[in-house]
Amino acid sequence: MSGRARLTLASWAATLMAAGALLPLVKPATWIFTAAFVLALVSGTGTLVRRAAPARSLTPAAQAVVALLALTALFAREQAVLWFFPGPRAVTYAAELFRAGAEDVGRYAVPAPDTEGIRLMLVGGVVVIGILVDALAVTFRRAAPAGLPLLALYSVAAGLSGGGAGGLWFLLAGAGYLLLLLAEGRDRLSQWGRVFGGAQRTGRPGTTVGSGGPSFAPVRTGRRIGAVAMGVALVVPFALPGLNGGLLLNGGGGEGSGGSGGGGTISTVNPLVSLQDDLRQQEDREVLRYRTNATDTSGMYLRLVALDQFDGLSWKSSVRPIVDVPERLPWPEGLAQDVRVTEVTGNFVASGNYEQKWLPMPYPAARVDVEGNWRYEPAGRMLVGDGKQTTRGARYQVASLDVRPTAEQLAAAGPAPQELRAEYTKVPPSLPADVRATALKVTEGARNDYERAVRLQDWFARDGGFRYDVDVKSGTGVQAVSRFLKDKEGFCVHFSFSMAAMARSLGIPARVAVGFMPGTPQTDGSVSVGIRDAHAWPELYFEGAGWTRFEPTPARGSTPAYARATTPSGSATAPAQPQQSASAQPSAAPSASDGCTPQMRKLGDCGPDPAVAGAAPEDSGPDPLNTALVVLGVVALLVLPLLPLFWRIRTRSRRLGPAGSWDPEETAPSGAAPAGGRPGRVAARGAGGTAARTLAVWREVNDTAWDYGVEPDDSQTPRRAAARIVRLGELRGESADAVHRVARAVEEVLYAPRPQPVADLAEEAGRVRAGFHAGADRRTRLRALLAPRSAVRVRWAASARWAETTARWSERRGALTARFRRAPHGAG
Repeated sequence: MSGRARLTLASWAATLMAAGALLPLVKPATWIFTAAFVLALVSGTGTLVRRAAPARSLTPAAQAVVALLALTALFAREQAVLWFFPGPRAVTYAAELFRAGAEDVGRYAVPAPDTEGIRLMLVGGVVVIGILVDALAVTFRRAAPAGLPLLALYSVAAGLSGGGAGGLWFLLAGAGYLLLLLAEGRDRLSQWGRVFGGAQRTGRPGTTVGSGGPSFAPVRTGRRIGAVAMGVALVVPFALPGLNGGLLLNGGGGEGSGGSGGGGTISTVNPLVSLQDDLRQQEDREVLRYRTNATDTSGMYLRLVALDQFDGLSWKSSVRPIVDVPERLPWPEGLAQDVRVTEVTGNFVASGNYEQKWLPMPYPAARVDVEGNWRYEPAGRMLVGDGKQTTRGARYQVASLDVRPTAEQLAAAGPAPQELRAEYTKVPPSLPADVRATALKVTEGARNDYERAVRLQDWFARDGGFRYDVDVKSGTGVQAVSRFLKDKEGFCVHFSFSMAAMARSLGIPARVAVGFMPGTPQTDGSVSVGIRDAHAWPELYFEGAGWTRFEPTPARGSTPAYARATTPSGSATAPAQPQQSASAQPSAAPSASDGCTPQMRKLGDCGPDPAVAGAAPEDSGPDPLNTALVVLGVVALLVLPLLPLFWRIRTRSRRLGPAGSWDPEETAPSGAAPAGGRPGRVAARGAGGTAARTLAVWREVNDTAWDYGVEPDDSQTPRRAAARIVRLGELRGESADAVHRVARAVEEVLYAPRPQPVADLAEEAGRVRAGFHAGADRRTRLRALLAPRSAVRVRWAASARWAETTARWSERRGALTARFRRAPHGAG
């Protein structure tokens, strides 16, 4: 293995070993395999470009391009052009994903969930560090300073973990750096040999490196950087903040405490990160399928999480305690016994490609039967996966309450409890004045909170001139609400967030629920929920009815009966007596076209095609093998057009390089073949390395002339060939003299009894190339660089080897045939 190859492997390994300090921060830590794969592509690209020996600055640039294409294929494939070229959509998506990842880093406790945003930050960060380490250690042969980016990588990990990265990870990162230094030292010794006469110590004449004298400069630099690294690694963790605060924090144990009767909190994944992208999907991929004994599923929204904290920048879920899932969930908060309630049951099957930390359930759930490590958050009545538990392939049964208050009951609702009202009517001081002013204007003349809520809903859904559009810029902050009220176009996030904010400004307790619409009934009696059924809606609190759903988004979902303008009068029913059903099979499945308006059908919101309704959930997520093949295809598309360039530069390097690097086949000079023998064999009988060196340089001069349009003529002597090159190439001055000097050296090697070595032959070839370059136009220069004519020698060599192989095989086949023909005679 060459020295550069060892350095490349060492830099790859050192980067991954330093990245090991990031492993405890995120679970599961499968991102490290993605980083290792992309980093291997980057290292391989560097090897190919360096082999061609172009300008050093070209190598990191090529590696950065390959890294960008690979990351695009891995994280923004659907938004990219041809799956890997980063177009405007891919750049916008990646920026949003990176922003979401940055928010998640400050939101979750250690270990944080493996969200797409965090994964992009981790993989992208490691790849950037890897490019820096490779550039310093391999491209520029400065392994000692490469410890600085490695130190930065470890320090970030130590700081984010609050100093808890651990000594093992520090030792691993240090071992990677030492491995890099050793690889560079071995490479230097292999090139120059051991140094015996280094600078001497003061007062100790005669001491050298070999006898305990001063170390090499790189080693001294490495020691200093190592000392600084240890000091910084001890100090930085105290200066950087850890992962804390935010959505369902991890309590103490990192992944949440468990056990019977245990409490604690837990880390979860923000469902809003990809909601807009889910709604933009061309294919409505199924994520969930269920069967229920409910006679009407139009209001059976599947709720994931409630966002109850509005800080002026976004809606978030509060940090609340979680407990083990009780056998039967408590009675919903604020729900009176005189409201009509029916208990329905549903059997749910999550698709293998749907992975979420929250369990989709109808609200309010009364009983949940699910296997796995799930926890219950009482305030939001949510089930959250603990540790690595997700919805992927989950099968579960939910008994939920179908709550149907009347308009009269909601209108007569008393004031909410003071504690609940104080928490759920908070609005940031920075809320623009026009938000509350608009809410007051829309609800002018309303007699109670219920009428205000209905007027807000109808204004968004019908009367206000709003338009549903999933392509508008997403935003959840106070300015986004004000902008949405002005532009009047957006999707469910804008409608639900704005209505909730306006309801709070009027003193109505409000929050936002995120989940799925009921889905599309299928011919086999099941209901299919697709990725484009993802939805957000506001929940407003009314004493006696509890948290109540409203639907302000036009052309999406269904408006509850109690929130319709034509709601008939009704009276309170007797105290609730949940109705049990012996079966969860629906008695009749509504038609897929029920409630599907032409506008909804145009927007693609009517669910999947009934023709495929009977299909079971499929895992249609990205295939790692396909992703790897796509990335390799990208690299191939980039590298293949440059192969002639790489071959030409590599051949030039071998011909003009140090002794021992010449190919015997490259010693055949143009116009120098004496009768009865090949020039390569003449060189072998000549002065050994001198002859080979001279003939290789002569071949390079001929190929350089060929690349610039002067075809070789093997029938002429070196002297006449040189004159022809000078004449046709219009060479002048030093470049013309260089051609003649190389030709005279070739003649001496071929014909002199004792040829003498000629110095500076490589420099002579460089002068010839410079002369051709100076006298050529731009088109000729580009042709000579990117598509050199002499690259045809590769095809000639391949044809010759193929002919030699076929001839050898024919000879062996003939011998075997003759042997078999003689075998019977020999046996007799």
